[in-house]
Amino acid sequence: MLTNNIHGRIFSMKTTWEKLQRLAIEEIETLFEELPKPVRERASALPIIFERAPSAELQANGIETDTFGLFVGAEMADQSIEVMPPQIILFLENLWILADGDEKTFCDEVRTTFLHELGHFFGLGEDELFERGLE
Repeated sequence: MLTNNIHGRIFSMKTTWEKLQRLAIEEIETLFEELPKPVRERASALPIIFERAPSAELQANGIETDTFGLFVGAEMADQSIEVMPPQIILFLENLWILADGDEKTFCDEVRTTFLHELGHFFGLGEDELFERGLE
């Protein structure tokens, strides 16, 4: 059983990695059906990567260990200067810990985090995402 210590509290990982991935995939598939068609079409080409938590390499580049998601690559508007392909990375174990092991809360957090990172792809900044309730 995996344990993780975050904010001074220890949580047990009572679920499997495969289950977290399945829950996240189901939530994102449901969300995609709800997106307006033009958004869905642009977003469908965007790879979504699941990681347990930020890697040592990401941490060395300033990404905090308790980060929930990350958009990397050029924004949709700046794709002419693409350094690496745009993609969304969701850190599922961090989201699971945030959800205190509750599946519904986990799915809600996957949804919010995915929409937040998708907003970055469409060029929205942190303030604009906060205004939309996607902090």
